[in-house]
Amino acid sequence: MSERLRVVVTGGNRGVGREVAAEAVRRGHRVTIVARRPDAGAAAAAEIGADLVVGDLSSVRTVRALAGEIPETDVLVHNAALWPGRLALNEDGYEQAFFTNHLAPFLLNRLLEARLRRVVQVSAALYVRGRVDPGRTPTGRDFHNVRTYADTKLANLLMVPLFAERWRDTGVTIDAVHPGVLRTDLTVGDGLFGRVMKAAKWTLKPAGKAARPVADLLTADGTGRYFHVSKERPLKRKALDATLARTLWDDAARLLKEG
Repeated sequence: MSERLRVVVTGGNRGVGREVAAEAVRRGHRVTIVARRPDAGAAAAAEIGADLVVGDLSSVRTVRALAGEIPETDVLVHNAALWPGRLALNEDGYEQAFFTNHLAPFLLNRLLEARLRRVVQVSAALYVRGRVDPGRTPTGRDFHNVRTYADTKLANLLMVPLFAERWRDTGVTIDAVHPGVLRTDLTVGDGLFGRVMKAAKWTLKPAGKAARPVADLLTADGTGRYFHVSKERPLKRKALDATLARTLWDDAARLLKEG
């Protein structure tokens, strides 16, 4: 894909999402950012030169509403993510980070798949620290203010091979990318870990370093791959657990019928 694309970036009003959206605009693509706050979203969209859709990834209801507002799209970039400082359940009874980081991208992929050409999932190398228990993790029964983020990123990556296979004969492709350990608000939470990250964040690379590795994948050929910054890497064994992946897929798919 080398033509001007219609690109949607979730969480595009700040941090990595904003940098990716701005880079996509610089490359000549038509970009729409998704932001939860209308004021912050409008300001970012105006500065970047992007369009804005106000949307919320916190529940089945709001994801369905967002899917109805997203314009015709070639590439969907899942960037929005939550690092939870405390246990909180959404209106559907799910641990909020598990929903926002894992279930919301799954639902958007399924709701929009008939009009997509490509999906780019912004991931995290911390997935290697994750362990997902389908009976506990979704509702926060094993919540931990550091590991839960890794759990959600592992769950999300487990879906990539399944989406690649589902879409193989449709022309839709999907890849995931860890853009590096960067200085963003995502890594600032509550408690001891939050204080440590606040102290260390200024030693990290700026969010702008994510722009190129993510934007490069907008027009890339291939599917089902995982990139560490700009280099393709094989997924670790825990992200290739076919039985766990299928269980998580089936659990997520039920929300399409129930929501």
